Amino acid sequence: MAETIANWFVTTFEGSMAREWIVFIVSLLPILELRGGIIAGFAMGMQWLPTFLIAYIGNLLPIPFILMFIRYIFQILKKTPLHGVVEWCERKAEKKSDSIRKYAYWGIFLFVAVPLPGTGAWMGALISVLLGMNGKKTFPVIMVGVLVAGILVSILSFGLLGNLPI
Repeated sequence: MAETIANWFVTTFEGSMAREWIVFIVSLLPILELRGGIIAGFAMGMQWLPTFLIAYIGNLLPIPFILMFIRYIFQILKKTPLHGVVEWCERKAEKKSDSIRKYAYWGIFLFVAVPLPGTGAWMGALISVLLGMNGKKTFPVIMVGVLVAGILVSILSFGLLGNLPI
């Protein structure tokens, strides 16, 4: 799914927006995150290192805000027609939180680092907030998890498919 959405961004905006901005914007978005940004960069023929760095920064940029403000934002949104979206996010986070409860910060790291559908920095940050984990401890764990996920996705995208041009 992330690949399909990332490719839609590429075909829609390539030519009207700089490739670097496409990678950055895709990486900012939930669901797509760093994985989608790297896939988009690969699809546009970008070099590995700039793609990786832009996607990494784009994916991490919203995380401190999620860690600090998501409870407040959810409280506000629950009073609007978007309450269903908030409840869906909370249900999804709760379903994925069992293993994280057991392993705490190691659980967050693994959840973010293993690039599978439904995992990533956004959901890892949301789960950590809902579990009451310390945001100052969680953010560095998420940073390392995103780094590992980025390396894995880069190897799969650029290494196996493109011989890792730097």
